[in-house]
Amino acid sequence: MTVLPPPAPGTTPALSAPGRATGLVVPVVLSGGSGTRLWPVSRESFPKQFWPLASDRPMIAETALRATGDGFAPPIVVCNQEHRFVVAEQLHRVGITTPTILLEPVGRNSAPAIAAAALIVAEQDPDAVLWMMAADAAMGDLPALHRAVDAAVAAARAGRIVTFGMRPTAPETGYGYIEVGTQLPGLPGVHDLARFVEKPDAAQAETLVASGRHLWNSGMFVFTARTLLEEMERHAPDVLAALRPAVTGRTQDLDFCRLDPVAFAAVPNISLDYAVAEKTDRAAVVPADLGWSDVGSWGALWELGNKDTAGNVAVGDDVLLEGATDCYVRSDGILTAVLGLKDAVVVVTEDAVLAMDRSQAQNVKRVVDRLKAGGKRQAVSHNRVYRPWGFYESLIQGQRFQVKRILVNPGHQLSLQKHFHRAEHWVVVSGTAEVTCDDTQKMVRENESIYLPLGSVHRLQNPGRIPLTLIEVQVGSYLGEDDIVRFEDTYGRR
Repeated sequence: MTVLPPPAPGTTPALSAPGRATGLVVPVVLSGGSGTRLWPVSRESFPKQFWPLASDRPMIAETALRATGDGFAPPIVVCNQEHRFVVAEQLHRVGITTPTILLEPVGRNSAPAIAAAALIVAEQDPDAVLWMMAADAAMGDLPALHRAVDAAVAAARAGRIVTFGMRPTAPETGYGYIEVGTQLPGLPGVHDLARFVEKPDAAQAETLVASGRHLWNSGMFVFTARTLLEEMERHAPDVLAALRPAVTGRTQDLDFCRLDPVAFAAVPNISLDYAVAEKTDRAAVVPADLGWSDVGSWGALWELGNKDTAGNVAVGDDVLLEGATDCYVRSDGILTAVLGLKDAVVVVTEDAVLAMDRSQAQNVKRVVDRLKAGGKRQAVSHNRVYRPWGFYESLIQGQRFQVKRILVNPGHQLSLQKHFHRAEHWVVVSGTAEVTCDDTQKMVRENESIYLPLGSVHRLQNPGRIPLTLIEVQVGSYLGEDDIVRFEDTYGRR
């Protein structure tokens, strides 16, 4: 059976790092989804995997660090194009400097994402082992995780598609379950996978946990590229057929690998569970007790958090609890006081507040859906918007004017651009700005300002060694972010 496409003529192979085809396990981190149950912190523009929710590092960084060192190749991260610079920066900060960042033009769920990675890996080594994991799960016991991965890798090299079953600590209704079968001969710690069970109701969850044969479905998988592609050819041939031209037509953009957008848009939207795992006769499971959580709700973060003597988890310097019990309270800067509540969740960001009973943790998406229906910006984006050069945030907005704070990282620059409907005034608060305005260049230092007339072609650059912070005052008839024409851009944006 031939399932491996050749590289497209004229394209740059995405996986060129040394050691890809030397028997190393290739971690594949799927960084999709918007984490709506963790609103208002997690939003589409900056979802939960980019936040330090379960530790002091962003979850995507923690995930990638679990698969570094001896035996592991540099990771492949599959994400959407809007998050590419955030992914690159957060991995770079923890010392992961040579990832392959594979960009999905549109979201198509886990089966196309992992199959695309497998097709690319297979170009160099069809028998390479891939370890697929979500970017937004927490693990409490790394040595136990690595032992479980070792067992799974042995089974994957024997032709199995291996998942990890987490020993349940409660009759959780937010997870799918796995029924464990008999142990596989010659593969210690690996069992046949009897069946997958959809997310149950409360009564069914009680029965599953009491049986002792059912585990939580972690969503992690280990397999060789060859095995996965063979099983997709058998059980989801339409997905693979649509995906191949997206992979062969991929292009290189700076440090990013872009799947062909037209071809990828035609790929079916389906999870790996539905496409392959629930149908294959090669499925296996490694039962494990890893302190795992998918960090899928504020209730899960209460479970994971460090509790005081009253069972409260308080996150942030400006949280005050008085007479509260078993609450999760988080504030990202605004003083938040909670008095006499029990089993409550209170989350405060710069532009939104969520207050609910902890039993409603799985229903936050209803709030987000209503906000989207009402056209509220807070449903999808934060006040602070991250860019590859730094970030900006709106401070004040009124009729025909807007005030923003802009931070530009050392050595970075904005695009050479102009606006049709607004003029801008820049006041440097700290650092030094090199400003291009039409045919002139000027250094603007702390406590100095410059005026950029409507229609002027301009650029902002930070030539210094410290972050550049400035206040921007926009004045004009239209102040939307789409009022921009880019002439040159370091980051390949249009």
